[in-house]
Parts: sequence; structure tokens; C-alpha cells
Amino acid sequence: MKIFQREQRSLFGEILDWMLTPLLLLWPVSLALTWLVAQGLANKPFDRALEYNAQALAQLVMVQQGKVLFNLPQSASEILRADESDTVYFQVLGVKGEYLAGERDLPLPPESDDPPSGDLSPGGAPTGGAVQLRDAEFRGIDLRVAHVWVRMPLPDEPQALVQVAETREKRSVLATEIIKGVMLPQFVILPLAALLVWLALARGIKPLHRLEERIRARRPEDLSPINHKDVPLEVVPLVDSVNDLLGRLGDSLATQKRFLADAAHQLKTPLAGLRMQAELAQREGVSTEELRQSLAQIARSSIRATHTVNQLLALARAESAGVGRGLAMQPCNLVRIVTDVVRDCLPRAMDKHVDLGYDGAESSATGVWLQGNATLLTELVRNLVDNAINYTPSSSSRPGMVTVRVLADPFGQVLLLQVEDSGPGVPEAERELVFQPFYRVLGSEADGSGLGLPIVLEIARQHGAQVVLEDAHPGQQPPGARFSVRFTALRSPPSPKPAA
Repeated sequence: MKIFQREQRSLFGEILDWMLTPLLLLWPVSLALTWLVAQGLANKPFDRALEYNAQALAQLVMVQQGKVLFNLPQSASEILRADESDTVYFQVLGVKGEYLAGERDLPLPPESDDPPSGDLSPGGAPTGGAVQLRDAEFRGIDLRVAHVWVRMPLPDEPQALVQVAETREKRSVLATEIIKGVMLPQFVILPLAALLVWLALARGIKPLHRLEERIRARRPEDLSPINHKDVPLEVVPLVDSVNDLLGRLGDSLATQKRFLADAAHQLKTPLAGLRMQAELAQREGVSTEELRQSLAQIARSSIRATHTVNQLLALARAESAGVGRGLAMQPCNLVRIVTDVVRDCLPRAMDKHVDLGYDGAESSATGVWLQGNATLLTELVRNLVDNAINYTPSSSSRPGMVTVRVLADPFGQVLLLQVEDSGPGVPEAERELVFQPFYRVLGSEADGSGLGLPIVLEIARQHGAQVVLEDAHPGQQPPGARFSVRFTALRSPPSPKPAA
């Protein structure tokens, strides 16, 4: 659990953190590297002095009467050891390792450092090799040691050893001074750099503050697009997304206003009829027959108002099913849905003397499954069947016909729902208008709210289906109407769930 995690993250603070954190982390790394460089710089001049002293002492090693001697004048010894900060040690060993001068217990070179081979100088004088430098410890003190092997003009050309060592005080003091010279300016530069970063970042996000002020200054009803010319390029996609949202929100609000206006208009008629019939029933001297007719009219008006309200709710559910979250989809057997709806609508069709039947694929056939929402698909089929029953003229002597079909093409992954009637059909000029809310074909006496087909179109759109309206019997009178809804079928039926 992150105890100190902030619920809302500041963009300014986030960018500032990512800019200053690397700077603060690199500062100690920079100091460490500076320390290493300072150590190297401090060693160089003192190492050269050690090399010079070792070579100078090597020149004082000589051979007399077959013996190796070392003659260091008193003045030279005093000069060698005259150092205010460091202590200087030296050691001279003969060709057999015998002690000649200096400190007896000064550490010897490592065994891997063998005496180099070479020739004597012309005249047979002793010759010093290359000076070697190393770090060593003497009496618990860290030393820097320079040693040189001196070849002697004796049989087998033996070599003497000359070492000069000094403590590291001057080197540490010089390295510390270098570090101070680098670090002290950084204590001033680092806060100054942080301040400059903060000021630059504050200036950089000013366009965002101006954009915020422009949005806050807008009136609630102002849904016009935001001008993105004055915002940074990185914010343009965000502004474009907000503009797209504002556009869709404006369309949605306009649709809602139009829908509410149309709904209020459609509900006025049945409500006005109810009020009028109630007033007629309350008149004095109303006969029993007139009262019965008023009550029957009230019942029909209430049924019509209830149907209109139910259709309005169904359309609202269909339009909001896919808003805000994805529509809940699952494999559905279209044949089973259609047969259930046809079975439920049979009593109403029989009351109107309409011959309602199903003709198509079996529920066990291949290619009758689709990915969809069973509740909305049932609503779609029910509205098509109700619409066909309502607009099909029928009587006991001349019954109308309504046929529902499900046709499957498993190879083309096409699943076709057709609802066909023997009614007057829909003129070609009005076939797009009938899918608009509350629109009804002129001259039609059937009861309806004008919402059934808009509900069908909305549910089909959410399932990626196409709705086509055409004549059922072209060239005949009446031509009838055929509504076809083309779905995409599943490649294979879902696997049965194992029994629990």
C-alpha cells in the first residue's frame, strides 16, 4: 500500500520532479568523479618529485675496490628530509640486499617487480633503470614510494636498490583544495539551476492556465469548439478531443430537446381525450349507454398513452444501452428469440384475424447464432411484428398475413431476419421517414406511437446490423412491406457449458 501516494498528481510537480531528481542524483556522482580526478591531479607533481629524488640518490651509489658504497652528504640529507607537511624516508640496499643507508625496515618492492636487465653505460659506471611508483604502508602510515634498480659494474652485473618514500599529507591537502574549488561553486549553481528550471516550467505551462481560464469563463450553454491556435502542440490533440466531445454533446442535447418536444406533443392527444371523456361522463342526465361509451373511450386512450410511454422508455433504454459502457453481448440464437416473440404475439394477431406464422431455419441449424444482447434483440423483433400486425388490414372474411423468417448463410456469415406483411406497404418517398421518431404514414388509421421503427433502427445499429425496407410483392396491390435486418453470424455455435 502506497501511504504517501497523492490522489491527484500535479503536472507541474511531476515535470519538476523528473527534471530536478536526475540533477540531484548526478551531483554526488559528479563529486565522486571530481574526487578521483583531483587525486590523480594531486599525485602527478609529487610523483615527479619522488622520481627525481630516487634518480638523484641512485647517482650517489658507487663501487670502490669491489664494494658497493653509498655516499650521501649531510647537506643533501637535510635537504631531502626538509619538508613542512610530509615525512620523507629513503633506503639504499647493496647488490646482496645488505643495508647501506636510510630506514632499514622500509617495505621492499613486490616480488613481481624483478630487477630489469640491461647493459652498463660506457665507461662502466653504475646505471639506474626506470623509476617505479607504488603505494605502501610503513609503521601504520600510508606512503607513496618510488624505487629504482641500479646496475653495478661488477661480475654478473648485480643491482642495488634505491627507494624514496613520503607520506601523503600534501597530496590529500591538494586534492581537498581542488574538491573545495569545485564543490563550493556548485552549492550556488545547484539552487540557481533549480530556480531557473522552476521559472522556465512555470512560464512553459502558462498557456494551459490561459486555456483553463477561457473554459471557465464560458457560459453553460456555450458548446462551440475551443480555439486551439493559442495552445501548445502537445495539447492540441486534447483540445480536439474535447471539441469532438462538445460536438457530440450538442447533438445529444439537441436530440433530447427534439425528443421531449415530440413526446410531449404525442402525449397531449391521449391525455386530452381522457380529460374530455371524463368531463362528458360527469355531465348531468348522461345515460348509461353514453357513460359506457365514455368509459370505453377512456380505456382506449389510457391504453394508447401507456403504449406511448412504454415505447418512449424502450427507445430510451435502446439509446442508452451503449452509452458510457459497452453493450453486454453474448451468443444468441436468433431463431429461438423469433419463435418466442411469434408465440407471444399470436393471441393479439388472432384477435385481429391476422395469420401470423414463422417460416425459416430451425433453431438447431448452422449459422443461426450471433453476438448480441438478447433483451434488445427481443425488443427489435417484437416491434417489427407489432408494426406488421398494426398496419395489416384484416377481417374474418379476408384475413391478413404476417410472416417472420430467419435465413442463415453460414458460409457468408450472414444471418437475415425478415418480417413480411400483406398491408398497403410504405411509399418509397417515405421509407426513410418512417424510421424517425413519431412519424406515421399519412392515411393510416392504425394505432401506434411512431416509435417502434426508430427503436428497431437503434438496436440494429448497436448490433452492427443493417435495416432495409422494401415492397413484399412488387407490382401487386397491395404491395405489402418487408423489413429485412442483416446481422453478422458467428462462425460456430458456442460450446455447451458443462453441467455443474
